[in-house]
Amino acid sequence: ENQTLSEVSKRGHTTVYVVYDDEIVGAIALADVIRDESREAINRLKEVGLRCMMLTGDEESVAKWVAEELGLDDYYAEVLPDQKSDKIRKIQDDGLSVAMVGDGVNDAPALAQADVGIAVGAGTDVAIETADIILVRNDPRDVADILNLSQATYQKMQQNLAWATGYNIIAIPLAAGVLYSFGILLSPAVGAILMSASTVIVAINARRLSVQTSTAIAAS
Repeated sequence: ENQTLSEVSKRGHTTVYVVYDDEIVGAIALADVIRDESREAINRLKEVGLRCMMLTGDEESVAKWVAEELGLDDYYAEVLPDQKSDKIRKIQDDGLSVAMVGDGVNDAPALAQADVGIAVGAGTDVAIETADIILVRNDPRDVADILNLSQATYQKMQQNLAWATGYNIIAIPLAAGVLYSFGILLSPAVGAILMSASTVIVAINARRLSVQTSTAIAAS
């Protein structure tokens, strides 16, 4: 029986014993169900070079099994609620930026300690209030979508900044009459039209971000 329970424990099961008259008469094995969405989320994050770790209060054997099933880079087992923020701080001391995903009251200190705290919308109010980002759905793939959205937003900011800077570098000297000796002068009316056109172009480019993001999320 002990060998059977040991094998069950190695497979990531938590054992609950049934006691009658101070004697163990049975045992029930409980196990976490690994969602396909979780595997996909981890794979997508690792594809872009991110390290994926797990903090859990579960015992070592359970944590090891879950980590292997998900393909995690590392895990910390038997972590008490008040130790999670310390683990985050230790990882940060190694020079890494940390994004923490959690949903419980016990996760709030760790969410606050992380560089980016991400709370699941179905989680507790304390976790939601502490987090920087709130996931509306209980879908771990949304974490990868957040990364894609942030990268796309940054790219749009760079594009709009480059356009606005380039426009001003060219338009302002023309309006000041730098090329007047060559017969080129930007009149106030034309300058106003070009300025309006520049604003419209920036707005349209920013709007494309919403369309691209909606398409990407629908595809995922």
